[in-house]
Amino acid sequence: MDERAALALLERELEGAGDDAAVVDELVITTDMLHERTDFPAGTTRYTAGWRAVAASLSDVAAMGADATAAVAAYAAPEFDREELLAFVRGASDVCERVDAEYVGGDLDGHTEFTVTTTAIGRADDPVRRSGARTGDLVCVTGTLGRSAAALELFERGARDGERSAGTDHTDVDDAGGADDAAGADALERANDLFRFEPRVAAGRALAPHATAMMDSSDGLARSLHQLAEASGCGFEIESDRVPIADALLEVATDDEDALERATTFGEDFELVATVPEAALEAVRSATDLECSVIGSVTEPRRGITLDGVALEDRGYTHGG
Repeated sequence: MDERAALALLERELEGAGDDAAVVDELVITTDMLHERTDFPAGTTRYTAGWRAVAASLSDVAAMGADATAAVAAYAAPEFDREELLAFVRGASDVCERVDAEYVGGDLDGHTEFTVTTTAIGRADDPVRRSGARTGDLVCVTGTLGRSAAALELFERGARDGERSAGTDHTDVDDAGGADDAAGADALERANDLFRFEPRVAAGRALAPHATAMMDSSDGLARSLHQLAEASGCGFEIESDRVPIADALLEVATDDEDALERATTFGEDFELVATVPEAALEAVRSATDLECSVIGSVTEPRRGITLDGVALEDRGYTHGG
């Protein structure tokens, strides 16, 4: 059973499952697990890991249109290095502060692989579900897509430069090894910066009074659209030239087609994908400083999900494996 099938099984078993977060009274609660092998490429700092792990859960709170209140994390590693542990906590605390939430601790455990489990809590009087999209609504995306895809490219580039440098004779300070060292360090620094995304809590609150359906794009735009369509019983018509692609991805992609492919299917961007009545669009845009791009519209379910008139496959990020 793969992840999608497991989630579908749990949605049938648990009444509160199926959205980005569970809602208990007015509390919004969500949890995530990240592993070094699948979620933190070589070169990811512990500060970035703390920021990104907690931000992933805060993004789920944002997707419900909720205020973020607090977050905790369970930190597991083969050993507890003082500087690494403190860097992790500082990253987790800083991202919470960015969205007016508080990092309040967690748990420690020994494990063969660096692993983090995070939980975030928020509050919403009227949370936005995935199930309310209506024919004629506009499909909106916050920010840009492709930051994480670009970051992975830069992490890999940094690792390659480091390997080349390690195999070079460093007898000359101006040799290729020194250049590789510098290039690799620059690539890793930029990759870490791209990995430290800001959870769209403020944008989620701005969208909440108007959005008919919403979720985050952690599994990629294409997969998010399929999940929204399934929950709402609708279709989508998306236009590729309106998909907002991050400049960082355009810089590393081989061409425009490659950039679009990665922007729509790579995932791990944690932007918000929402459906909004056309009459409410200006109110949404005036309520947030963040760019909110219209990329298409909601259609009848029989028309399916299309990109430039062609069926858009259900492809995206899959956890584990």
